[in-house]
Amino acid sequence: MQQKQTYFSYTFFLLAVVLLTASCKKQDYALPTPSDKLQNQAIKRTLGPNIVGQNIEFAYAMAILPSKGKLVSCVAEASIAGGVGTYMENRSFFTKANGQDSGVVVGNPYVNKDNLTTVTFNRDTSAATLRYYYVVPEAARGKTVSFKFTGTASDGETVSLTMGPYTIAKMDMKLNMAVSNNNLMYVSIADSAIYNAADAAAHAASVDLIYLYRNISSSAFNYALVSPAADTQYRPGVNLPAGLTRSTKLIKTFNTQDHNLAPTLQYGGIYIDDVDFTKIDFTNTPNYALNLKAEAGVWAETADGKYRAYIYFNSVNANGNAVISMKRYTMK
Repeated sequence: MQQKQTYFSYTFFLLAVVLLTASCKKQDYALPTPSDKLQNQAIKRTLGPNIVGQNIEFAYAMAILPSKGKLVSCVAEASIAGGVGTYMENRSFFTKANGQDSGVVVGNPYVNKDNLTTVTFNRDTSAATLRYYYVVPEAARGKTVSFKFTGTASDGETVSLTMGPYTIAKMDMKLNMAVSNNNLMYVSIADSAIYNAADAAAHAASVDLIYLYRNISSSAFNYALVSPAADTQYRPGVNLPAGLTRSTKLIKTFNTQDHNLAPTLQYGGIYIDDVDFTKIDFTNTPNYALNLKAEAGVWAETADGKYRAYIYFNSVNANGNAVISMKRYTMK
């Protein structure tokens, strides 16, 4: 019974908070009288653009008076079947006094079938908050997806709500690619890959940039991204593999620490979305970007205009190596 009361109190507290937050009017507020009906509520926990291969996370709360019955099952139905790794927790979560999330097992492990994810309860539980993680599939790219959550109680009651629709981004994302001076230095936006000289020659038509580090006392060169077609003064000491001729337009920036590419708390409010790529003006921009640093980046447009990208420097070191991440948007 103590376990029932814990879940019950927590879940109705969550429902009350959601209702209070949604209110726009200033007025006295009192906790609502618990209904004798099965109730539910959901919140979307993830922020920023919904990107293929990434999770969309929800918390789904269900509650019924203990005298009326207990929870039997929870089902999440996606309008487009989720990718590999889609699942629902069989633990009910609550927040401890120290702010830490804590989960208690209340059901059997989840079962996925087509676009349905189901948890069947195996404990005498009248209230629970389960978390659902939807892995965005390739089939959803550029489309919208909605989610229907349904809870069922032992007295035969069911309750449902729908979340969405949510737009799925068209862009791609590639994280934590290692680049190294005079080795893994050839960057392909088209392939979302890094090549050495031999591989660059084999993929010459898709190499868009050269990564360089040069400690030059007469100029602030340092870490750089330079097009193969850039003037030789911007790629000193580089003997290009055969076939590298692309001229990529670049705009340097120091103020765009995208949270997907730099998942740190201080940058939690900044996200690059599809629309940002369409608004960048590359008119009269150079084909090189010098003196870059950690937490800086470049906007890029490939020579054929097919792709635009934002390339972010996660880290650099004194040996001239770096780690970069990239968001890429297909223009045509």
